[in-house]
Amino acid sequence: MSTLSKPVKQAQQLTPFASALAGALGACFSNAVVYPLDVAKTRIQVTSSAARGKRKDDLSMLSMLLQIFKQEGINGWYRGFAATMLNTFSMQYAYFFFYSFIRSSYIKRLTLKLPPGSKPPALSTAAELSLGAAAGALSQIFTIPVSVIATRQQVGRSVQNSSQSSQDERPVDESLLAVAREIVREDGVTGLWLGIKPGMVLTVNPAITYGVYERLKSLLLLASAANGKLTPGTSFLLGAFSKTLATIVTYPYIMAKVRIQARSSDTDTLENEGLPGGRNGNTDSKAKQAGALGLLLRVLRKEGFVGWYQGMSAQIIKAVLSQALLFVSKEQFEHWALAIMVLFTKFTSRP
Repeated sequence: MSTLSKPVKQAQQLTPFASALAGALGACFSNAVVYPLDVAKTRIQVTSSAARGKRKDDLSMLSMLLQIFKQEGINGWYRGFAATMLNTFSMQYAYFFFYSFIRSSYIKRLTLKLPPGSKPPALSTAAELSLGAAAGALSQIFTIPVSVIATRQQVGRSVQNSSQSSQDERPVDESLLAVAREIVREDGVTGLWLGIKPGMVLTVNPAITYGVYERLKSLLLLASAANGKLTPGTSFLLGAFSKTLATIVTYPYIMAKVRIQARSSDTDTLENEGLPGGRNGNTDSKAKQAGALGLLLRVLRKEGFVGWYQGMSAQIIKAVLSQALLFVSKEQFEHWALAIMVLFTKFTSRP
């Protein structure tokens, strides 16, 4: 996404492939740094509605991290790490690739309508958001199965089976393939696409993030007459602000998507109807088909508007740190991607 990040000389313009690689590597790096926070915020989002008896302090980021460490050790902080990194890489690669490709194609079409030698106009905020949403929708379709598996692994049996007696707990294979087989066994192949509808709604999240970031970046560069590059500190602050705004706007659907993928929404439905069963028990078809809108309506009735934002502080802490690190590191990863491209071109051009 070098066309967004900084004006590069035409001879050194990153291709969509290289730009996607830079974005994906940067995303993996930033998410790996804050991964324990990712596990903690997922646990909070899943357990908040069922854990009615818990104090609010018990669902804070620090309390959840300490609870995971006491129950599962340091390994609990990195539960599902491999699947999450695979999901992060594939999701970010697909997003940056589609975004770079769609945006560059759109700019080329605009340039063709201008006199030769004219500089293409800056894209409007609406255009940036539309392009980002389109790229996000395409990437969601191809990558959400890994996201479902990663969410199940992060939650773990300790939370999923909280309603079952401790005597039923036995060593369980929680590898990527084992979880995938379990999902297919419970819900069929379509179970791998649980949360696709709220996921489509959430395509506006990166669109808002990058749209706001690029708009603020262009304003700062114009005001400071800089050489087309922001300092790492400024990039960090812009990334943090952009991601915070996007998270606040879209959080109810973020929470709904996580609960649907972890199947905690099924347990809530059964509890409300006084039915036996749970995630690994027998659930009726209506419980299995509970959607994001129905889940949000139940939360609204039982907890009020505040219930939609349960765990948002944990989401913001993780998302802001991760996104800010991504914006800061992506510049360096773009340099590395460009160097790899040059070396690859030289290597393949040898007779």
